[in-house]
Amino acid sequence: MRMPLITLSLASLLALPAAAQETSLVAGTVKKIDTAQGKLTLDHGPIKNLDMDSMTMVFKAGDAAMLKTIKPGDKVKFTADRVNGQLTVTKIQK
Repeated sequence: MRMPLITLSLASLLALPAAAQETSLVAGTVKKIDTAQGKLTLDHGPIKNLDMDSMTMVFKAGDAAMLKTIKPGDKVKFTADRVNGQLTVTKIQK
């Protein structure tokens, strides 16, 4: 009876690196910031958790305060996800 429990625990442990990979930082360059709309345009590398190739696109800022920490031309690392159906930058750093 314990064997299925151990197998499940081991499977859960093995899944952790995949989950961590989903939120890995992505390299990008800030192209434009629209503080009025709470959006930013990023030229970015592949975003694995969104199954997205490298491209330039507009994202919603998860927190408007993050837009004050960056400017066009900055090289950044960020995480993005779907939040309420919108592609959203959830974390960003220079």
